[in-house]
Amino acid sequence: MSDAVTVKVDVPRAPTRFVFVLLDSFTLLSFAGALECLRIANRMAGAELYTWALTGDTDDVVTCSNGVRFHVDFPLSELKREDVLVLCGGVDVQKTATKRMLNWLRREARRGLRIGGLCTASYVMARAGLLDGKRATIHWENHDAFLEEFEEVTLTKSIFMIDGNRMTTAGGTASIDLMLSLIAAEHGEKLANAVADQQIYSSIRTDQDTQRLSVPTRIGVRHPKLSQVIQMMESNIEEPISPSILAREVGMSTRQLERLFRRYLSRSPKRYYMELRLQKARNLLMQTDMTVINVALACGFASPSHFSKCYRAHYQTTPYRERGAHGARLSV
Repeated sequence: MSDAVTVKVDVPRAPTRFVFVLLDSFTLLSFAGALECLRIANRMAGAELYTWALTGDTDDVVTCSNGVRFHVDFPLSELKREDVLVLCGGVDVQKTATKRMLNWLRREARRGLRIGGLCTASYVMARAGLLDGKRATIHWENHDAFLEEFEEVTLTKSIFMIDGNRMTTAGGTASIDLMLSLIAAEHGEKLANAVADQQIYSSIRTDQDTQRLSVPTRIGVRHPKLSQVIQMMESNIEEPISPSILAREVGMSTRQLERLFRRYLSRSPKRYYMELRLQKARNLLMQTDMTVINVALACGFASPSHFSKCYRAHYQTTPYRERGAHGARLSV
């Protein structure tokens, strides 16, 4: 490596070691993004600023969600207090919150380690009680289920969140943003920017950035009043607002609102609202152990029979069969 691409930093006496805990079916993208930031930081600094190791709830192999297999360096064991522990989550994360994993995390937390969670690993951290009274984030698909289960955690929609010695990310490339933030804090923004440039990562995000696209971008329509109504719908799932009130809030008549939805979304406001509520219901059925009745109530259905009827009409199965098919009631 030539001097022209080296970023001068104060080299620490000992490198910071990141211990990545690979949970079964973890997301490779989040893990790889975080790890590559460390590797490139070493390369750009021309020094060993960071080292890393892999562990998991096994002494052999962990398989990520796309089927690639990783050998761990060592099974779960006591780490050094200076280590940074990073859980890597993915699909079916509830299954990875085993008693052994939770007890190990609690022990390491009591010893004062910095602990982070990538993608859905925030769930495991919360189950271990590591996020009580903390601000955190998780992948948007798991947001509703997390809110229902962990009331003591202040859940945000941020790309990543650092609260004291707890760190969480929303998944995907958000792990890159978290690592760049840590590198900048430890070795300066110049090095963090150089790491981003090496990855052709042109827009470094902060914890003020939210993970989901804006409503206009998501629905492919840039109509301010339509976006405002949809935002109100998304914020009021448990207690739905009537179309007449929604229309009044944006200065329209109910008939005008109906025409607006028909024109841009090819469905009525009532139908669109119902689909939002059913989507949340499906997430809760598949990601929590809430009873079907409580799921119905959380999604604005006063009658379980009405909920079941609407769910079947939309998903061609009943809530009870959905729950059974996906084994959503996961015990530790």
